[in-house]
Amino acid sequence: MDRFNEMRVFVAIVERGSFIGAADDLGLSKAAVSRLLADLEKRLGVRLLNRTTRRLSFTGEGETFYQRCKTLLAEVEEAEAEITARTGEARGLLKVNVPVTFGLLHLAPLWGPFMAQNPAVTLDITLSDRLVDVVEEGYDLVVRIGRLRSSSLISRLLSTTRMALCASPKYLDEHGRPTHPSELAGHAILSYSLFSTGDQWTFTGPDGPVTIVVAPRMRSNSGDTCRYAALQHQGIILQPTVLIGDDLRSGALEEIMPAYRSFDMGIHALYPSRRHVSPKVRILIDHLHQALADRAW
Repeated sequence: MDRFNEMRVFVAIVERGSFIGAADDLGLSKAAVSRLLADLEKRLGVRLLNRTTRRLSFTGEGETFYQRCKTLLAEVEEAEAEITARTGEARGLLKVNVPVTFGLLHLAPLWGPFMAQNPAVTLDITLSDRLVDVVEEGYDLVVRIGRLRSSSLISRLLSTTRMALCASPKYLDEHGRPTHPSELAGHAILSYSLFSTGDQWTFTGPDGPVTIVVAPRMRSNSGDTCRYAALQHQGIILQPTVLIGDDLRSGALEEIMPAYRSFDMGIHALYPSRRHVSPKVRILIDHLHQALADRAW
């Protein structure tokens, strides 16, 4: 039996945690998956996995062999990517992770045209705001908004957005329009709880940086939740223009203290560091960049 297929089956069993999951991923029967693993263990003369009715677990030899198989399979994939990159043909499964709100508002309309132009590509798109592990979770590409941390991932800037301080005109008519960051202490603040700086907000104004500590009336890990509360006249938000740009243009929200700027953020495509980027990843990055680069958030 082909050693490559045996290794592929073994890795799939480990990563899916079951024979059935591996069979589904590989398009094989559960019996075929079991047979291939049994053949592999017989040929090696060791047991790679401990099986119970509830779970699978590594043996010592199995964990070592799994890491080597992962490396070898990745090298095979890279070799294939190097050859197919020369043809420019995009094909295969493309696993993508994007932020929830940005994914719904701005990326969802882009998937259909991409599939129409690349019929041999199958998309698997996950929406999540958590910081995923691109390599460990097997993503080909992730889109992230913010300041990038140092990592081994390769990034390409797709667009930028800025943080804007705003509230509804009705709220501001009733509570006044602050003209300096220090005046925010007297206002209801609707704060996004995942800000890396927490309740410490910094603005750059005519006289340089100004840092204040806000006391939120509401905190949420959802920018949409903060936005809706602001639209219902409950307070002031600091949110990216990719989320509130339409509200600012329509007048539903009014920008406050435009002379005091918060920070800008990049919208990046991130992908694992490999010498040869597969056509499916390269073409998707180009597609997103072309669609997003000139957006007036």
